Amino acid sequence: MKNLALSISLLMAFSAYSAEQMPIIQTQYTADPAPMVYNDTIYLYTSHDEDDAEGYGFKMQDWLLYTSTDMVNWTGHGPVASLKDFEWVKRDNGAWAIQVVERNGRFYMYCPIHGNGIGVLVADSPYGPFTDPIGKPLVWQKEHWNDIDPTVLVDDDGQAYMYWGNPELYYVKLNEDMVSYSGEIHKFDKAPLHYQEGPWLFKRDSRYYLAFASTCCPEGIGYAMSDNPEGPWETRGYIMAPTERTRGNHPGIIEYKGKNYVFGHSYDILRLLTPDHHERRSVNAAEMRFNPDGTIAEVPYWKDVELVQIEPLDPYRRVEAETMAWGFGLKTRPCGSRNMAVTDVDNGEYLCVKGVDFGSRGAKKFIASVASEKGGSRITIRLDAKDGKVVGELKVPSTGSFDDYKVVDCKVDKIRGIHDFYLTFEGDGNGLLNIDYWKFK
Repeated sequence: MKNLALSISLLMAFSAYSAEQMPIIQTQYTADPAPMVYNDTIYLYTSHDEDDAEGYGFKMQDWLLYTSTDMVNWTGHGPVASLKDFEWVKRDNGAWAIQVVERNGRFYMYCPIHGNGIGVLVADSPYGPFTDPIGKPLVWQKEHWNDIDPTVLVDDDGQAYMYWGNPELYYVKLNEDMVSYSGEIHKFDKAPLHYQEGPWLFKRDSRYYLAFASTCCPEGIGYAMSDNPEGPWETRGYIMAPTERTRGNHPGIIEYKGKNYVFGHSYDILRLLTPDHHERRSVNAAEMRFNPDGTIAEVPYWKDVELVQIEPLDPYRRVEAETMAWGFGLKTRPCGSRNMAVTDVDNGEYLCVKGVDFGSRGAKKFIASVASEKGGSRITIRLDAKDGKVVGELKVPSTGSFDDYKVVDCKVDKIRGIHDFYLTFEGDGNGLLNIDYWKFK
């Protein structure tokens, strides 16, 4: 749990950066974004750098899931898989960059275990549970440690391809069962120019694209194009040019609601806390555009572009508290079956939900499910800024423990129209409360 001095430093640090587009996830360190669109929702799977990772050493044990329908407010669902899901894996570190694809109503997660090849997990839901269907690596070239960063494309004709590798580039043709392959492992004698790692394979119209971490070091995001899913690949430039700000990178690309987006990661959240290097990364996203000839227009660095909200959020339904556009300093943890809660709430911290549509009739009551050991704290409801107009104040009682939740409510000044919505937390010291969900009436 943070001390008061650290909480103050977090808030002061963010105030200097609030005008810039920051990483989309702040409650955990996340990396290697793997977005998937399914049933009109973005499922963003990420690897997970632990808070105590030091220096240039990676500490990665599980994979996380976030969802969104508007690109700016993201709901955390916690870990959906870990190294422990593979009985043949004896390591407690090395849960590197995954990708999840859907085929015939099932969801396949391709997982590199550093030094132990690439495994695969399967689920009937994008939320899991994911299980190991083959009990062994899908791919493991034991003569080296190059089997990392898998990416999978199911082509229009039904043939699936898996690419992977650092520093070499490999691919196989997956069988229809998605957990085995036919033929040999193909190694490209000539990988795309500047290829480093982190490939992301996708198709647009009749052209194939391979995005990847490009050049080193620092790394940007490069891409190559081909008329064939098996190459050859011609490097066409950068999606994001390498600069000292980009450092490491790993692309994930989707089309969603008529727009294209590129995801990557940065050290921008870490930099709010320290100039020292640690492998504690955070996922970013930006809109990506194609030129008329099919090439990709270069995207500026994450902080230099605005991520525009696609649609407003409905506040009259149950909204999980871990749905937020900003929650720096807060944490989330499991709260019941497949549910999460916002925790580690200290005096002066806040969360922001962007673009909340209260409509023309307006909201009159705020309802929240909260837990607190000591009580006596309050949640101040503000509009449009963390120090914006106060429209209500919810008093948080003692519920006995942080695991016992109680639904409480308060009146609010009638709120109409679309606003950014802030919950600011106030009380004596740290560890004030947990909040499970909220809604307006």
